Amino acid sequence: MSAEASLSGLPELTAFAELTLGTRAADMTGTYLGYLGITVAIIAVLVLLIWLGWRGRKRRQKDLPAPEEVPAALLEAEPRAAAEGMVIGTVSAGDYLDRVAVHGLGVRTNGRLEVHPEGVAIFRAGAPNYLIGAQSLEHVRTDRGVVGKFVERDGAFIIGWKLGDHSVETAFRARHASAHQELLTELQSFIRPSDEESARS
Repeated sequence: MSAEASLSGLPELTAFAELTLGTRAADMTGTYLGYLGITVAIIAVLVLLIWLGWRGRKRRQKDLPAPEEVPAALLEAEPRAAAEGMVIGTVSAGDYLDRVAVHGLGVRTNGRLEVHPEGVAIFRAGAPNYLIGAQSLEHVRTDRGVVGKFVERDGAFIIGWKLGDHSVETAFRARHASAHQELLTELQSFIRPSDEESARS
C-alpha cells in the first residue's frame, strides 16, 4: 500500500473514532445520571426517616418540662468555675443513645459551662441557654461522651440531673485539659460537698 493510500484513509478512521467515542460518552453520561438519581433518592429517604424519627421522639417526650432559664443576675456574676468547650447534648440517664429531643437539649453545640451557687449554667451557641438548678443536680462523672460525640476515655464529663421527674444526663467536653479538671473538681465538690461543709450546713 502506498503512502498516499494510507494517508487518504486517515479522515475516515478519525471520523469513525470520533463517532464511537461520542456514542460511548453519551452512554456513560446516561449511566452516571442514573447512578446520581439513585444516590439522591437514597439520601432523601434517609433524611426523611431521620426527620420522622426525630419528630416521633419529640412527640414521645412532649411531657418533659423545659429546663430553667439562666437568671439575668448570673450573666454578670463571677462563677465558682467555668470552661469553654462543647455541649455534647442530653440523654436519658443510663442510656447514652436515648437523646432528649425536646427543648433543644439534644443539640450538640459549642458553648460554656459555669458553676454558680444557684446551679450549673449552660450557655450554647445557636441554642437556648439553660440552668441546671442546684436542687436538681444528682451526680457527675467522666466518660467517653454520649450519642452525637464520643471521645477518648474520660474525655467528657457527665452531669446527672432531674428534668421534672425524669433523670437525664448532660455531657460536656472542655476545650482545655486544665479547665476540664478544674471544672470537674468544682462540680464534684459542689454536688457532693465535703464532710466539713456538710457539718457547717
